[in-house]
Amino acid sequence: VTITTRQLVSHLSGIRHYEKDITKVKEEKEKANRALKLTKSHQDKEQKAKEGKGTENTDCAKQKKEHDSETKSRNAKPGRNDKEFEQEEYYLKEKFESVIESLKIFKNDPLFFKPGDQFLYSTYGFTLLSAVVERASGQKFTDYMLKMFRDLDMLTTVLDDNEAMIYNRARCYIYNKKGRLVNAPYVDNSYKWAGGGFLSSVGDLLKFGNALLYSYQAGQFQNKNSKLLPGYLKPSTVAMMWTPVPKTEVSWDRDGKYAMAWAVVEKSQQCGCCRQQRHYASHTGGAVGASSVLLILPEELGPEAGGTWPGAPPRGVIVTIICNMQSVSLNSTALKIAREFEREKQAQ
Repeated sequence: VTITTRQLVSHLSGIRHYEKDITKVKEEKEKANRALKLTKSHQDKEQKAKEGKGTENTDCAKQKKEHDSETKSRNAKPGRNDKEFEQEEYYLKEKFESVIESLKIFKNDPLFFKPGDQFLYSTYGFTLLSAVVERASGQKFTDYMLKMFRDLDMLTTVLDDNEAMIYNRARCYIYNKKGRLVNAPYVDNSYKWAGGGFLSSVGDLLKFGNALLYSYQAGQFQNKNSKLLPGYLKPSTVAMMWTPVPKTEVSWDRDGKYAMAWAVVEKSQQCGCCRQQRHYASHTGGAVGASSVLLILPEELGPEAGGTWPGAPPRGVIVTIICNMQSVSLNSTALKIAREFEREKQAQ
């Protein structure tokens, strides 16, 4: 078969994730699809019920639902029921000297499906992608990435190397089988630098988000008084990266689709005075003892956007959260924070 880099970056390659048993993967997908159908059916029933009620009752019901959801989230113990972290390969301790060497973990395993036919999130797909970068650039993947981080002024973003002394490195935690908080076990991430092998800070991730948002919006501005610097990427490149790809899905937001290494929710509103779906791009991160999210909510630009420098890009809200706790769901929290900042700006 032929596997393209676009299929790798959108998780359509057929390369396995940590689970080696395709039967178990199919069972989990079927369960998720059934749960999604039940959720949508319940939402449709709620919508019909709301149509016959006043705004005040609807708002009360919404507030109660949000309160119940937040209470459930606060009381939940992250990681206790997360089956993904039961996979042995999450806890590899072997040191790989190169990206090419780490391919031996999965290179002889069968594909789960024909490339391009289905979506399956795969960390190993990104390991192969990093090998492509290494061959195309003619240098080690880690050297290539660290140079890019320097270009973006992300000076605290480094390899998660256990042997290196890293200033202000945080300890990571998990819940054990008894529900008690314990230190995360030792792992070596050299087998998956591209899919979860870097340490960063919220400040650096904000710089990364701003660089992408600037690149995305730079083409929409025509500054007459001063020359607008180009973005790190071409506007068309970011737009392509943030264009949903068919046959994909997103676990952390059912309204979204996977694009190129990003989850994207497109702007949508089916009926007047109903729920409006805002355009945003995000990605969550999960590792042994850590969770994260980076969410970019671009401002909806009108025809007057291409003005002078004070109104130039980046325009929007960027939220990033890093927490040294395993299996914490952060995307919905980041989206709520972004919307609050957006509402505050609109009210000014």
